[in-house]
Amino acid sequence: MVENIEKLSGLSMDIEVVNKEKLKRVFPECFAEGKLDIDKLLNLCGEYIDNDFEKYKFEWKGKSECYRIAGKRSTGTLRPCSEDSVNFDTTNNIYIEGDNLEVLKLLQTAYYRKIKMIYIDPPYNTGNDFVYEDDFKDPIAKYKEVTQQTTKSNPETMGRYHTNWLNMMYPRLRLASNLLRDDGVIFISIDDNEVTNLRKLCDEVFGEENFVECLIWKKRATPPNDRNIGRIHEFILIYAKNISNIKLGLLPRDSKSIERYTNPDNDPRGPWAASDLSANGKGGRIVESCIYPVINPSNNKEYWPSEGRCWLFNRDKMNTYIKEGRIGYREQTGAPYLKRYLSEVRQGLTLPTILTDFGYSSTSASEIDNLFEKKGIFEYAKPTTVINPFIRIGCPEVNDIVLDFFSGSATTAHAVMQLNAEDGGNRRFICVQLPELCDEKSEAYKAGYKNICEIGKERIRRAGKKIAEQNSSVDVGFKVFKLDTSNLIKWDSTPTEDVEELQKRFAMLNETIKPDRNDLDVVYEAMLKLGIKLDIPTKEVNINNKKAYLIEDNNAYTLICLDYGSDGITADDMKTMCEEYKPTRIVASEQAFKDDVALSNAHYILKDHNIEMKLL
Repeated sequence: MVENIEKLSGLSMDIEVVNKEKLKRVFPECFAEGKLDIDKLLNLCGEYIDNDFEKYKFEWKGKSECYRIAGKRSTGTLRPCSEDSVNFDTTNNIYIEGDNLEVLKLLQTAYYRKIKMIYIDPPYNTGNDFVYEDDFKDPIAKYKEVTQQTTKSNPETMGRYHTNWLNMMYPRLRLASNLLRDDGVIFISIDDNEVTNLRKLCDEVFGEENFVECLIWKKRATPPNDRNIGRIHEFILIYAKNISNIKLGLLPRDSKSIERYTNPDNDPRGPWAASDLSANGKGGRIVESCIYPVINPSNNKEYWPSEGRCWLFNRDKMNTYIKEGRIGYREQTGAPYLKRYLSEVRQGLTLPTILTDFGYSSTSASEIDNLFEKKGIFEYAKPTTVINPFIRIGCPEVNDIVLDFFSGSATTAHAVMQLNAEDGGNRRFICVQLPELCDEKSEAYKAGYKNICEIGKERIRRAGKKIAEQNSSVDVGFKVFKLDTSNLIKWDSTPTEDVEELQKRFAMLNETIKPDRNDLDVVYEAMLKLGIKLDIPTKEVNINNKKAYLIEDNNAYTLICLDYGSDGITADDMKTMCEEYKPTRIVASEQAFKDDVALSNAHYILKDHNIEMKLL
């Protein structure tokens, strides 16, 4: 093998190394022998160590382990599952079955700062929710173990009730923040059990300066009658990636808001509504040049702004507005008012902080019952009537990506497709859900759904079918991927006394790809590790009777060849790849080459063509 040919790692992006390199570029003087001198970094930023242990800190048992868990590289991959998908070859939507901690790690390279909006509805820690059990040593093995077990709870009697929840949420939010664009935003639903801790957690992960708002959603029409104070609300915390870059949308105007605007005097500017012409002058905001009399020409009376207020405009601008007919006078009092024209106001409505008319939990139950034509398939989901407005606000650009890594019944996917049908958008969703087993006594299990992912996928299929009947241009498909161990073989160092197992391990030393994996498994793993998004199409091509896959991403081509053919990959094959397809890089299995000479020749051919080569 040629020494300097780089091999494709089976690991996810090394976040810690990436962060160190960022710091090195800005503060190279803070590194000595490759290690960060934190005291020097703080000093350069004007922060000096004073050993003050009474500073405010948000601490809990296991927090330091959370950093290690978030930074540990994943050894897993996402295997495509076309049989569970809809329009696999053409859709831009993604549905992933797997532990979201590992999945978020695997998405880092391809989706780093690519996500415009995240919405999550995580476990509320009520004592009955599934708590994700993270294992630092072998997370994929733990994932496989957990998904074969029944749902577990986090009872308050455990003594680490809040701690376990924080340990679950913190690394996931850390990884999620990496994926948000600079103008991105995250919405998180929560109830009273953890809203205080979640606020502190988000202040630390996203920065308290990036707090946008805390919404209150009225989830029940009436309070429960089994208690003296009936809770009928939940919270939605909103944080920006960078508050100075945030770009939010508006809700569409409804008929009620438009009816306020009329045109009784046939004003050529169109419908208008009377608006107050004065401004509150409290807090030292009175502008002296905006205090003067306005004369009503019909009665020649002078009108002044009331005490503590001033007009919105100075005298010159007021006179201009009067000449243009933008100022009217009230019939009874004669006082002036400003005409606000529908054509000149924002063409949308502001999202209120208290959501009273956005559907209830019962709305969601009805949505799912109607889709599945059966009651009780999924409980406690959010309705599309509340998620849809969040997407309008958080993802106003119609071609952006919405991520939900606690997907549940896939309300977010449903809402994205629905909104695209309404406004002609092409937003894409990425949904991630642990295939948590359904209780055998549940209606879902009786209906044939063994885990939550089966419910989520079926909901997207059914909702997509209905939406497509109304608007055939909407992308209602989705590619399914499932978390699994890497397709690439690595030496298993697990201690064993089983002779047959040892012989099996030695026999696979010359292999690079696991025998039970297919080409597309490997192609998509290579794409992820190379930073190519999962929705990018793959095109099968033939090169001298050898199958390869061509991927175009941002006008750059990647060619992946895994086919041995009859005699393995040769130098002539490499020449054909270079001259016919002109890729920027070629990925091939080391064992697919005819021999070491062919591999060596391939290296120099690609070097001459300035094409990068990576081996599996």
